Amino acid sequence: MASFLDTWLDGVEEGWGIPVLLAIFVLLWTAFLGIAYSNGDLHPDVLEAWTIGRTPDWGGAKHPPLMGWITHVWMLVFPVRDWSLYLLAMTNSAVGLWIVDLTARRFARRDKRAIVLLLLMLLPVYQFQAQRFNANSVLFAVWPLAIYCFLRSFETRHAGWAAAAGLAGALAVLGKYYSVFLILGFAFAAICHPARRAYFTSPAPWISAGAGLLLLAPHIHWMLSSGVSPLGYALATHGGLATGRAFLSGLMFLLGLVATLALPGLVWAVMIRSRAGDYLRGLKPLEPGLLLLLLVAIGAVVTPPLASLILGNSLSAVWASPGLFAFVLVAVCAAKFPVDRRETRRLAAGVLTLTVIAVLIAPAHAYYRNSHPFSEGRNYYSLATAEVMKRWRQASSVPLKTVSGDKLAMALGFYAPEHPAFVIPFNQQYVWQMPSEATLQGGWATMCLPDEETCLIWSKQVAAIAPGAISFDVVVQPQLWGLPGVPVRIAAVIVPPRAAR
Repeated sequence: MASFLDTWLDGVEEGWGIPVLLAIFVLLWTAFLGIAYSNGDLHPDVLEAWTIGRTPDWGGAKHPPLMGWITHVWMLVFPVRDWSLYLLAMTNSAVGLWIVDLTARRFARRDKRAIVLLLLMLLPVYQFQAQRFNANSVLFAVWPLAIYCFLRSFETRHAGWAAAAGLAGALAVLGKYYSVFLILGFAFAAICHPARRAYFTSPAPWISAGAGLLLLAPHIHWMLSSGVSPLGYALATHGGLATGRAFLSGLMFLLGLVATLALPGLVWAVMIRSRAGDYLRGLKPLEPGLLLLLLVAIGAVVTPPLASLILGNSLSAVWASPGLFAFVLVAVCAAKFPVDRRETRRLAAGVLTLTVIAVLIAPAHAYYRNSHPFSEGRNYYSLATAEVMKRWRQASSVPLKTVSGDKLAMALGFYAPEHPAFVIPFNQQYVWQMPSEATLQGGWATMCLPDEETCLIWSKQVAAIAPGAISFDVVVQPQLWGLPGVPVRIAAVIVPPRAAR
């Protein structure tokens, strides 16, 4: 094993070591997801990303459009299957880690580059959080890209890198509005860095601002013309806190980030334990580029709690996870001495062992979820879809055209062979308005879980006004390796097209 790991570590500078590491990462964790969720369908966040991506636009009611754009492009190549979206999630993480390495190689060589990625692979965010491809996880690749471009722009003040930094920053905002704190992190770093005069007296910051606003302009126009803003959704969902609760939320946010970084921090401390004094003495002065990265990371972490106090909104440490890599990268690259190869081999072997163990125990997770269903009802999506489609084909010979409702309706759109369109726009889905007459005439369906009271009431209201509507309940029961799971009763409504009645 030692010689194998040495060969791989030597391959880092030869150009093939990091790609091999990331390929193994994607392969094993995609396999984990496929096995662990073999009796559970896609998470509602992933179904939402797929649904939004079917008709790319410059906005949406809950989130900016980037996750939909990426899902749309991915589905131009890959089939509409669970495994392809698991692969998307892990590929997105791997791309983010590759960009992290692109940054790390500016400050370190050989083993340290590998150490940065291996320590990050100890964080649960790149596997478990990332498996829900949504507005949070889409930033795992975009934030490192924006930070890398800003670093190059600050160092070179070249117009091309300045424009790239602005575009990448705007792209992050189009992923999630929380990314405005990354932009504030850039401003904080630029102001606090010793080279601030050279940067601010150059055209670079103004080129970045112009390029970013140019990319954001269509989204801003969409918000102004549609009268809908994901910002309103965010404030309604996470706002309205009293000062004391907002302060507590900010404190828990910071403690959550510290806890997230605890494991890689501890492992790194153990790896350099014999040279801890040399390490601490070498931190001053910190290399200018590393100092800039550290200031960006600090700015992006400190500003959200301050904004929370002002706006009275809650925070989640999950939102800041795309930028945590900077702390790990700076910590490793700040070491001015080579790390003992034996320590690097132990780290690599440990990460590989933990990953293989996760894949091996994935069936246990599936077994547990067979008797303890997911709270969001993922055990039943495809089974309920199959039953609804069976009743649809009994009532109509034409394909189901449209669906609407909540997460179960999005699942119906994904798992039905004809992939009916989700017709109520996302800027209207939470007011539960009635489908239009034209929609109902063309053929329509919905389904609700038994604990979705609002969905159940709404579906009954639709059935009452839709001519030819067929309401029914169906019991579905998942099975895993022949073992029966927990059954549930699904309420559904179908409205066959007028020509079929």
